[in-house]
Order: sequence, then C-alpha cells, then structure tokens
Amino acid sequence: MMAGYIIRRAFSCRNLFRLRTSALSVCENSPVKLCTSDDSSRVYTLTTMPNFIMESRRAFAKGRKSKVLEDEGSVSTVEVPTNVGPIIKASAVSQMEAAMAALSVELSKLRTGRASPGMLDHIIVETGGVKMPLNRIALVSVLDPKTLSVNPYDPETLKQLENAIVSSPLGLNPKTDGERLIAVIPPLTKEHMQAMNKLVTKSCEDTRQSIRRARQKAMDAIKKLNSSLPKDDIKRLEKEVDDLTKKFIKSAEDVCKAKEKEISQG
Repeated sequence: MMAGYIIRRAFSCRNLFRLRTSALSVCENSPVKLCTSDDSSRVYTLTTMPNFIMESRRAFAKGRKSKVLEDEGSVSTVEVPTNVGPIIKASAVSQMEAAMAALSVELSKLRTGRASPGMLDHIIVETGGVKMPLNRIALVSVLDPKTLSVNPYDPETLKQLENAIVSSPLGLNPKTDGERLIAVIPPLTKEHMQAMNKLVTKSCEDTRQSIRRARQKAMDAIKKLNSSLPKDDIKRLEKEVDDLTKKFIKSAEDVCKAKEKEISQG
C-alpha cells in the first residue's frame, strides 16, 4: 500500500508537468523498482502515459507564448491622437510668445531719451519691511516726452519711492511735487547710447536662441511620429514649425531695431 502511495506521488500530474518530454517517453511501459520499508523490493510497470498530460503541457506553453506576444503587441502599438499636429504647434507658439514677452520686459528696463511708464517697472521698493515692484505701489504716467509722474497709492511711501528711483541704474533724480514725484529724463550721452545698444543686441540674440529651442523641441516631438504619421504630414508639420520660427525671429528683430532707433534719437 505504501509503495502504491509513493508511485502515485512520484507520478502525480504536478510532478509529471515538471518532467521533460523525453523523460516521460522513457517512463512509458518501463519497469520501476521500489524499495519499501521492510527491505522488500517490488517491480511496477507503468501503463501507457496518458496523452492528455503531453497535450496539456503543449497547450500551457502555447498559452504563455500567446500572452507574451499579445503583451509585446500592446507595447509596440501606439495610438496617435488625430490632433497631435496642432498640439505640437500650439506648444511651440506658447514658448515663442513667452520669449517675446521676456524680450519686452528686458527692453522696457533700458532708458532712452524718451519717457516711458514701463521704464520704472523693474525697480524694487522696500516699504514696511516688504519688497515690491514699483508699479504695485504707485501709478506711473507720462506728462510729456521727457517727464514722468509717479503717484503713490499711499502718500506715506513717497520717500521710499524716491530712494528706490535714485538708487536704480537709470540715472534719474526725481523731485517731490506735493504727493507725487516728477522725474525728468536726461538726454543720453554717446557712451550711454552705445551701452544701451549692446544690451539690446544681447537681448535680441537671447530671444532668438529661446525661439530656436522651442523649434527644436517641436521638431523632436515630430520625429517621434515618423512611424505613426504619413511622410507628407510629417513634412507639412516641420514646414509649419519652421514658418513659425521665422515669423517670431523677425518679430523679435523688428522690436529690437525699433528700440535701437529710439535710443539713437536720444
């Protein structure tokens, strides 16, 4: 009885699945000698191996292979949104517009011979232990092409405004006029004009680089679609991004030329 139990355990379905096919073939109709606990030996002959075991192993392996192939197929298949082109262009336009906005801010900091309310926006004023941009605590307006008026929202901050403007690199010396400040824009010297023009050139080049980086990001995104979109669509997208790049670079150059002209006129 014990020997029969050992036979059943040794050749259970779970253990047979672990055997190689060659081993199962050898076992078929082969005599097996087992030693029991009473030192007696008995010989058992295995009957024909059920085919369902072999077929089950094949089916199991086939099922695993199919699952792997399905998983691989799901990884390699990438669905591309139909509006991917407009998304890429919109992202590029957003980055290029941000570069133009940064250029406007930088150019507004440069003093020319003409009064401009934006020329004081970058000045930081400390009042009540808090640092804030000047345009947050005062209204700046143009009285004439050579004169600015600075009207604080709180008259108590007038002195702090005056100190901040005098300390700025603009070279202005505002005077108190009641509850406001009057700042006369002095004429530019030749050296000052040259220094300003150099800053304009640098700002223009920085903007070009920012626009070109936005173009490169868009082109990299388009290249990833080579296997998903027709070649004609890829070429069309690339041309549209190039056209946007040229448009924004020309716009930046025009803004900088206008600023240089404004500086030269003193």
